[in-house]
Amino acid sequence: MEVLPAWAPAVGFTLLPHAGGFLGRNITKREIPTWYETLQKPSWCPPNWVFAPVWGTLYTSMGYGSYLVWKELGGFNEKSVVPLGLYAGNLALNWAWTPIFFGAHKMGWGLVTLLLTTGTATATTASWYNINKTAAYLMVPYLAWLSLASALNYRIWKDNRNKK
Repeated sequence: MEVLPAWAPAVGFTLLPHAGGFLGRNITKREIPTWYETLQKPSWCPPNWVFAPVWGTLYTSMGYGSYLVWKELGGFNEKSVVPLGLYAGNLALNWAWTPIFFGAHKMGWGLVTLLLTTGTATATTASWYNINKTAAYLMVPYLAWLSLASALNYRIWKDNRNKK
């Protein structure tokens, strides 16, 4: 039986979060020029070009954090169910936001999804803290960005409620 190289889990865990971003990319590419650009946005809304590198960095950071937790707990086992289960739930919610907000144009449901994402990211970070502090700290920029994203989603929803 062939054993994976030692670096493979680190790379796999680090790249995993990018899968959702990659899958959602087609939706955003289609909807930014046709729908998103028509929405009223607050003056503090970051320019469109900022989102891809920020998300790329955040996905890499949280992915590597998940690897550190997995490694510290000795892989997938009883001890890793809660910390990695919370993380998996967080990723699912994170990945769901793009089809909800951009794909379905459901700005209010997008906000609900972001708030749930923030809650699970906070719970994930707290659960990781006693396992691997570095992993927990790697989640802090993500939590900050989710706060900005939630405020932005709220303002866009509030200011464009009558837009389809």
